[in-house]
Amino acid sequence: MDLNADVGEGFGRWELTDDAALLDVVTSANVACGFHAGDPATMLRACELAAARGVAVGAHVGYRDLVGFGRRFVDVDPAALTADVLYQIGALDAFARAAGTRVAYVKPHGALYNALVRHEAQADAVVDAVRAYDPTLPVLGLPGAVWLKRAEVAGLPVRFEGFADRAYEPTGALVDRRRPGAVLHDPGEIAARCVEMATEGHVRAVDGRVLRLRVDSLCVHGDTPGAVAIARAVRRALTEAGVALRPFTADQRKLSA
Repeated sequence: MDLNADVGEGFGRWELTDDAALLDVVTSANVACGFHAGDPATMLRACELAAARGVAVGAHVGYRDLVGFGRRFVDVDPAALTADVLYQIGALDAFARAAGTRVAYVKPHGALYNALVRHEAQADAVVDAVRAYDPTLPVLGLPGAVWLKRAEVAGLPVRFEGFADRAYEPTGALVDRRRPGAVLHDPGEIAARCVEMATEGHVRAVDGRVLRLRVDSLCVHGDTPGAVAIARAVRRALTEAGVALRPFTADQRKLSA
């Protein structure tokens, strides 16, 4: 099982995530690419920290929305979205290569991630961007998302993600962050549900229903309060349950430049 976290989500002198501590725990890092958060120095530093620890670097691409942290839907023209995503992957890959590694996968961020569950035009736009940059790059997203279906048809390697610290709707979608209980905070509860996802392939929705889902990677949001403690609890619980942790890209790409 892979354990990923969002990192590099600062800007200038403002820091949001404890990247060094998170990268001591996780096996893959979703690095902000400058559109929802991040700047050149922050991106390079995140790549250097990840490379030093053998953590896979993923391009965490999003809408051009620094003020809204990429959590507001943007009705962007598909051709413009393709160019925006291509730009973000290429920029992060430059920093990754300078740090002695490279971008190993692509994961959308925030509102774009949620839009791609159903928005066909934007789904195609993101798939086109990844294919244009490198058709061997794996893409990571929510099971059942339309963009992963389009990606699979296009020949991109597809991997599925479960969320450690987010509540699920009975449909398998994530509960809207604006609703109470959408983000989980208790490390013990979160760790237990991660073991359930990793070993049993299911998770409980907010109505108690058991959802079956394939999970190749578990996500801990770096901006969740107590993220480092949560990530440590999840890693410890998975290890104690006999689940080996490594990047989900390990068998697909060499992470050296």
